[in-house]
Amino acid sequence: MTTAPPPVLGRLSRRVRTLVLSAVVFLVLLALLLTLHVPYVVLSPGPTYNTLGTDDAGHRIIVISGTQTRRTTGNLNMTTVDVSTHPISVIAALSGWLQHNQVVVPRSSVYPPGESQRQVDQQNHAQFTASQDSAITAAACELGYPRRLGITGVQSAGPAAKQLRPGDEITALSGTPITNAAQLTRTLNPHPPGSTVTLTVLREGTRRTVRVKLGGPIEGRTSGSLGIELGQLCQLPFSVDLGLGDQIGGPSAGLMFALGILDKVGATDLTHGRFIAGTGTIDPSGTVGPIGGIQLKMIAARGAGATVFLAPAANCPDVRGNVPSGLQVVRVSTLHGAVADLEDLAARRPVPSC
Repeated sequence: MTTAPPPVLGRLSRRVRTLVLSAVVFLVLLALLLTLHVPYVVLSPGPTYNTLGTDDAGHRIIVISGTQTRRTTGNLNMTTVDVSTHPISVIAALSGWLQHNQVVVPRSSVYPPGESQRQVDQQNHAQFTASQDSAITAAACELGYPRRLGITGVQSAGPAAKQLRPGDEITALSGTPITNAAQLTRTLNPHPPGSTVTLTVLREGTRRTVRVKLGGPIEGRTSGSLGIELGQLCQLPFSVDLGLGDQIGGPSAGLMFALGILDKVGATDLTHGRFIAGTGTIDPSGTVGPIGGIQLKMIAARGAGATVFLAPAANCPDVRGNVPSGLQVVRVSTLHGAVADLEDLAARRPVPSC
């Protein structure tokens, strides 16, 4: 003969079973939140580097030889954005969305489908190198050196990618002196794709001779091509070596590199001891272009101690309403304008803002 459990004990056992089941479900969901990866990456403020100083290893970022440099004061910091490289979990993505100093974006916006992280890193490195070359050329023009026919761009996979650089001044092709783009085209005409030509270029005051195997013809022509873009450029008669290429990538440091060069060899103290940071691409003519992640870069700049931030004019819609307390944002569109703005700041004159 058996005795039924008291009603209270029956209800209690059902309650315990429900609690246990709920706890198991909660733990499973928690495990999924912690381990299930989502196709997103987290962007956050990255390190800043004073172009007038040294990198993390103590190496000077701008090294100039062959001319007199002056003692600089203050800071001209380039800014960066950190990108999470490893897959992130659901809970990490949710946490990032809730942080004011983080941005969660689809992984495909940083690492396009079909491209590996290594390929993207190589592209970023190439962009960084090109921005350094453009910064040197733009600084040379701002310093007043004469304009001559030069290379404004080199196709990354083109026939001259390893031999030529933006900023090179072309002086001869296969023994024929070159003074303008039309003359270069006429001199190339007899040379078919696949043939090799000899180019004489002036780079940082040094004459160099390189051999280039020509690529396929461009539209409307039958001769081989060099895979370059031409324009009127300036060149420094001394050597400038820019660092950080093994630490950061992308084109957004161009403006601050150019300002750093000017502050070291120009006649004007651009900082007057102030902590100035900024960002922006630059082309050889000195035009400043927009960049991504400017809200995070402003946070990085202010966190490092900057009180002035130079922002590309095209980024002003992203700047408004996102300026950290204590940071003055100056709107710039050209290198020449940025120099004038810094001089106006030192003289306590009004400067353009976003």
